[in-house]
Amino acid sequence: MVVVRPFKAVRPKDELAQKVASFPYDVINSKEARNLAKNDEYSFLHVVKPEIDLDENVNLYDESVYQKAKENLYSMIAKNILVQDEEPMLYIYKQKMGDHEQYGLVSTVSADEYNNNIIKKHEFTRKDKEDDRTKHVLTLNANTGPVFLTYRDNENINKIIESFVKNNTPNVDFVSEDGIGHTIWVINNKNITSELVELFKSIDYLYVADGHHRSASAARAKAEKMKNDPNYNEEKDYNFFLAVLFPATQLMIMDYNRALFTMNGLTKEELFSKIEENFTFLNENTAKPSSSKRFGMYIDGKWYQIEAKEGSYPADDPVKSLDVAILQDNLLAPILGIGDPRVDKKIDFVGGIRGTEELEKRVDSKECTLAFCLYPTDINQLMSVADADKVMPPKSTWFEPKLRSGLFVNLLGE
Repeated sequence: MVVVRPFKAVRPKDELAQKVASFPYDVINSKEARNLAKNDEYSFLHVVKPEIDLDENVNLYDESVYQKAKENLYSMIAKNILVQDEEPMLYIYKQKMGDHEQYGLVSTVSADEYNNNIIKKHEFTRKDKEDDRTKHVLTLNANTGPVFLTYRDNENINKIIESFVKNNTPNVDFVSEDGIGHTIWVINNKNITSELVELFKSIDYLYVADGHHRSASAARAKAEKMKNDPNYNEEKDYNFFLAVLFPATQLMIMDYNRALFTMNGLTKEELFSKIEENFTFLNENTAKPSSSKRFGMYIDGKWYQIEAKEGSYPADDPVKSLDVAILQDNLLAPILGIGDPRVDKKIDFVGGIRGTEELEKRVDSKECTLAFCLYPTDINQLMSVADADKVMPPKSTWFEPKLRSGLFVNLLGE
C-alpha cells in the first residue's frame, strides 16, 4: 500500500511562478547559478544554491551556507513571494518537452515507506551528499526540492487526472528558458483528493526515478527530528517528504553516454581485436544504436556500431544484462582498464540531452580518445532491478525533463 498525503504547499504566487522556478541544486554548478540569479531576488537558486550569496571562497558545506539558505527561504515567505496554501491539497504538475508530455501528482509521501522499501531504490547514495541534503532539510525545516517518483500505471488514477486537467484551468502555465513547459493545477476538490488517496492504496510500490539523495536525506531528517521530539506521533509533517509521482509509461529516459580519456596503451587495431571477443562489428556507421545490446563507438572521426554477442552476459540477471553493465563488464573494465566508474578519472559521462555531437566534439578535439553512445535504459528494467533489491550501475539513467525547484515547498512543522 502506498500513502500519498495532501499537504499545505508553500508556493509562489501564480503570477511569480516563472520567476521563482529554478534548476535543481544538482543540475548546475555554483558559477552557473551565480550568473542565472544575478540581481534576481525571485530566483529559487538563492535557496537551493545559497552559496551564490556568499563569498566565492566559502566552502559549500560551511554552516553559513545552510543558514543563508534558511534566511533566503523565509525572506521569500515574509515578502509574500512564496505563500502557503490554507488547506492540505494535492497538485498536478505537467511537463512538456517537445512532443513529450508527462503528468505528475504532487504530494508528500511516507519516510517510513522509504525505509521499509515500499518506495524502492535502484542506486547507491554517497554519504557526503546525503549529509549535505540532510543538513539542508533540517536547517530549513523544509523539503525544497521534490523527489521524482514513478509507479506502474493505474487506469483509474490516469482517468481522474486526465479529467481534471481537461475540465479545469491551470493555475500556472509557463515555458522556462530551456524550452520546457511547466503547468500546474491545484486540486481544490476534496472528493477528488480523497479518491486519489484511496486509489494509491492499491499501488504496491513507488520507485525513485531521480532524487535518491533527496529521498535518503528526507528519511534521515525524519529520524533526527523524531529522536528529538518527546511528543512524537506518526501524523506529524516531518514523517513525510515532498515528491512528484508519474505513471511509468509517461516517463522519458534518455541515453547516458561514456567518454574515455584512455586507450589503455592499445593501438586502434589492438582495441578492435579485443572488442571482437565479446562484440560483433555491424555494417553500420550510425551514432545511435537502434536497439538494446548495441552500442555506438566513436573513434578517429568515425562511428562504428557493435553488438554484444549472445552468451557474453547473463541474460537472466536484471543488473548484468543492462547495456551499461555489459559495456562496463565486457569492454570498459577488461579492455580499457576502467575500474569503479564512480571514482575512475579516466571516464566521463554525458547525458543524452546533449546529443551525440557532444561526444564527437570531445573526441575530435583530442580531449577524449573515444566515446560510446548507449541505448536508453527501459523503465521496466529499472523497476525490475529495484524489485530484485539490487542497484543499477552508476549513470544508468538520464531522465528528462527535470523537475523545477521552487514551485512547491513542504514545511516540516514541529
